[in-house]
Amino acid sequence: MEYQNSQPVAGPVAGPAAGPAAGLPVARQHVANHAAGLPGDGLSGPAGTGRTVISEAAVAKVAGIAARSVPGVYSLGSAPSRALGAIRDAVGSADHAAGVRVEVGETQVAVDIDLVAVYGTPLHALADQIRAAVYSAVEELVGLEVIEVNIEINDVYVPGPAKPAASAEARPVREAIQ
Repeated sequence: MEYQNSQPVAGPVAGPAAGPAAGLPVARQHVANHAAGLPGDGLSGPAGTGRTVISEAAVAKVAGIAARSVPGVYSLGSAPSRALGAIRDAVGSADHAAGVRVEVGETQVAVDIDLVAVYGTPLHALADQIRAAVYSAVEELVGLEVIEVNIEINDVYVPGPAKPAASAEARPVREAIQ
């Protein structure tokens, strides 16, 4: 589903237009009258008139970038989507919407996020921070009201022990057999 924002075009309130455009919507009357060489009807719409369509993919990408920006998020998505993401990363491509599903209505959106948290991060606090970041980003950048952000923490990433740097002194030395 896509979000569509249709803004009415400001036009004269007076009676119907004359000429070849009579009976058409106001914006179409203006275009038809202009094409026919008739004088303008005084229609000077704001620069933002028209229709805006925002796809679910765009909303999911905004939400995904916002969620990843929160410290304590290791990655987004389930195990299979993370594996596919690792392949994408290896070839230099990124899917910022991985692990994010959205349902977009006329003026509202619901967001579902699957993620892996970093061990040691309080999970409820992390979920609250992610919600706040997603609400803010989607409402500010997309202009839709966020009605809910559902978060599913599928796993916890536990970093392994730091590997010591291999140096010549740390390696066992073999004695030459003579």
